[in-house]
Amino acid sequence: MDKNKIVGRWLLLGVFMLMVQVLLGGITRLTGSGLSITEWKPLLGALPPLNQTEWLQLFEKYKQIAQYKYLNQDFTLADFKFIFFWEWFHRNWARLISVVFLVPFIWFLYKKIITKEMVPKLLGLFTLGLGQGLIGWIMVASGLNDENNLYVSHIRLAIHFISALVLIGFTYWFALSLLINKKDRIINSHLKQMSIGVLVLLSIQLVYGAFMAGLKAAIVAPTWPGINGSILPAGLLQQSFLHHPINVHFVHRSLAFLLFITVIGWYGKSRLLKSSALFSRYKIFPLILVLAQAILGILSVLNATHLTRNGLGVFEYLALFHQIIAMCLAMSFVWVIYMVSEKAETQG
Repeated sequence: MDKNKIVGRWLLLGVFMLMVQVLLGGITRLTGSGLSITEWKPLLGALPPLNQTEWLQLFEKYKQIAQYKYLNQDFTLADFKFIFFWEWFHRNWARLISVVFLVPFIWFLYKKIITKEMVPKLLGLFTLGLGQGLIGWIMVASGLNDENNLYVSHIRLAIHFISALVLIGFTYWFALSLLINKKDRIINSHLKQMSIGVLVLLSIQLVYGAFMAGLKAAIVAPTWPGINGSILPAGLLQQSFLHHPINVHFVHRSLAFLLFITVIGWYGKSRLLKSSALFSRYKIFPLILVLAQAILGILSVLNATHLTRNGLGVFEYLALFHQIIAMCLAMSFVWVIYMVSEKAETQG
């Protein structure tokens, strides 16, 4: 098999594993699990508690933070084990990603499958991955206090989420540069600029999606199409558009309408182009994904009152699918931008 294709498929595996990691992060947030492990032990933390004494010791540490004192005082050890599992799984999946990167990287270097031109990019991706882990711990550490912060900051949550998407996007772009034939790409600066504009708009929407999650803003307006019976929420201009739940909800919902219309316009433009067979075959995907994203967003809002405390119910599953489709939509436009870029990148 061609060396480029070997490395490209390995990178696609990394994209998949990173997306699963983001999904696991969503589960830890929805189940309130993110603060269950109060220490960061990159190596020793891979092992779960092995006996009752160790479980009780970790539970006692959790009891010292505000989330337990003000929100989960009725927790039993069984409840703690449930939230511990998801955070432990989230961290261990990150460790597995590191292994899946490092072991093949060393092997590919030994077999000379990786070229000199690839090495700096791969090391850059690994550095971004380490940085993402550090951001994650800083985010968790912010909630490990004895004050009244029951959850991590929605701002830090957004930074963690967007930095993960940047890492996934760069990994995916690198994979595409190794797997896509030059003849399958097209040159269209207008569609490229339009696609970049859509991706920027989508990125802002994803930031507000993270704000929605961090502030639990879906519950403040579990109605559609109006916001609690109104077009505009009361006190809109007197409240923060970064910190107030109803305003964040309003912005997220408004951006969703704008994004949906913009992607329809983008698709209409793309249909007018002469393009490669590959581009023609898959250009429908952004439209399908934005439609699915809109439907899942509406259903998530309408089911926001069905929250399951420290568990996974209808709302939680809808929110997770909403997050998955959001990532896929973002990557679909990374693919589009690569396909219509003027410079054909190859790796030798």
